[in-house]
Amino acid sequence: MRKIPAELAERYEAHGWWTRDTIGDLLARGLEAAPDAVFRVHSAVRPWAGTFRDVEHVARRLAAGLRRRGVGPDDVIAFQLPNWMEAAAVFWASAFLGTAVVPIVHFYGRKELGYILEEVSPTVFVGAESFGRLTHQPDLCAHVPVVGVVGRDFDDLLADEPMPGTLPADPAGRALIAFTSGTTRDPKGVVHSHQTLGHETRQLAGLYPPDRARQLTAAPVGHFIGMVNAFLIPVLDGVPVHLADTWDPARALALMVSDGLTVGGGAPYYVTSLLDHPDFTPAHLAHMRYAGLGGASVPAAVTTRLAALGITVFRSYGSTEHPSVTGSRHTAPEAKRLFTDGDVLPGVEIRLAPDGEILTRGPDLCLGYTDDDLTRRAFDDEGWYATGDVGVLDEDGYLTITDRKSDVIIRGGENISAAEVEEVLLGMAGVAEAVVVAAPDDRLGEHVAALLRLRPGAVLPTLAQVRDHFAAAGLARQKWPEELHEVADLPRTASGKVQKFVLRENLAATRTPTPTPHPTH
Repeated sequence: MRKIPAELAERYEAHGWWTRDTIGDLLARGLEAAPDAVFRVHSAVRPWAGTFRDVEHVARRLAAGLRRRGVGPDDVIAFQLPNWMEAAAVFWASAFLGTAVVPIVHFYGRKELGYILEEVSPTVFVGAESFGRLTHQPDLCAHVPVVGVVGRDFDDLLADEPMPGTLPADPAGRALIAFTSGTTRDPKGVVHSHQTLGHETRQLAGLYPPDRARQLTAAPVGHFIGMVNAFLIPVLDGVPVHLADTWDPARALALMVSDGLTVGGGAPYYVTSLLDHPDFTPAHLAHMRYAGLGGASVPAAVTTRLAALGITVFRSYGSTEHPSVTGSRHTAPEAKRLFTDGDVLPGVEIRLAPDGEILTRGPDLCLGYTDDDLTRRAFDDEGWYATGDVGVLDEDGYLTITDRKSDVIIRGGENISAAEVEEVLLGMAGVAEAVVVAAPDDRLGEHVAALLRLRPGAVLPTLAQVRDHFAAAGLARQKWPEELHEVADLPRTASGKVQKFVLRENLAATRTPTPTPHPTH
C-alpha cells in the first residue's frame, strides 16, 4: 500500500473526516437506531421482505458461524451475488468480523472471477447456485477454505446463535477490495480502509437531497457505488432498502406507482431507459424529482432533457479509487448542475497537470492497488493520485471532464478494459490488429466499438460470430463489441502508437444519433 503523508493523515483526523470507527462500528450503531426499517428485494426468482433487524440477525449468525471456523480480522471474504438479501448479510457479517470484503459484480464471467480469487486468496467465498448466466463454478473455489452457495448450502454456514458486537480492527487497515476494469487486461483491485470507506459513505450521503424519497437500487451491489448505496448509506440514514436484482424499466415504473419508489440516478442509462419506455407517463415524473448522475459520461443532451421535464439534475465525478472528488449539490445554480461535474467536496484537493490530467487527493482516496506496480505508477509521495482523466476548471472552481487518458470504456456505469477486449479479438482467425474504443451511446453513455485490420484475404467477421467468440472466451456480455469497422490502417504517433482519440472523434463525427422520444402519454 502507498504511504500516506503524515500531515495529510493528521489533517483528516483533525477535521473529523477520519475517525476511529470501523465499518462494523458504523453499521452496528445504524442498525440499532433503525431496526424496523424495511429491507426488501424485488425479484422474480428470489424475492424477500423483512427489516434491518431480520437481515442483521442473519448477518450475525453468519459472522458467528465463520468465527467458529476461524475467520477473523486478518482474513478476506469474497462474494459474487446479485442484489439479494444474502449479499447484505455477507457484507454486514464481514464488517462485524473486521475482515476485508471483496464484492464481485455478479455478471463477471469465469475469467474475471478466476483472476480475482487468485489475486486476493479469500478465506471465504459466497456465490449463487445460479442466476441468469451466473452459475456456481466449484473448480474456481477449490482452494478457498470456506465456500457457501446461496440456493444450496449457504444456511449451513449460519450458527444457531448470532455473534454479538464487533471484533476490533485497525481503522486504517483494509476494509474493502473493490475490483474495477481499467487499462490493464485484468481487473484492478482497489483497496479501501475503514477510514476512507467511512468518509466516502458520509460524503456521498451528504450529497443526497433530504427529500429524495425511497430509492430503488438496481446497480449491482458487487460494484463499489452500488454496494455503498445499498448497504451503507441507508443504514446510516435509517431509511428503507429496496433492491432489484435485474434492471427492468417496466418493473421499476410499476414500483414507482405501487410502492412509491424512485430511481434517483446513477449512470444516465438508468434514468433515460425509464423515460424512453412505452409505459412511462407524465404521472411518473412525480416520483422522479431528482437525478444524481455520474459513473459514466453525462451528455448535456441528457441533463437538459431531464431539466426540461422538471427533474433537478446534479452531477458528480469520481472513481473506485477516489469515489467522490467533485459534485454539484442539488441547490447549486442550474448551469453548474447541468454542464459541469461539480466543485471539490470537503477534504478533497485537485490540481491539473500541464497536459490537463486531473490529480486528486482526499480522505476518501484509496490505499492503493493489490498490484504494487500499479500503486507506484498512480500515486506520488505527496499523496496525489493521477486519475488518467483530463478536465478544465472554471472561474468558480467547477470541474468539467473533457477526455480520458486512460483507455477505459464506461458502458452504463461499468468500466471495460479496451486492452482486454482487444486481446480476445486478436484470437479470431484473420484479425491482424484490433483496436477498441468508446463509441457514443444514447442509452448507455458509451459502448464498445472495434476497429479491425484484417489479414490478406480475410473477411470481416459478423457481430454474431464475434459474440460467439466472446461467449466461448468467458467474458461478461457487457464487454462484447457492439459495432465493428474494417480499416486498412490506423492513425498513429511517430513511435507507432495508435491515436485512439482520433478514432473516437471520427466515430462521434460519423454517428447518426438515435432520436430521443419525448414522453407524450
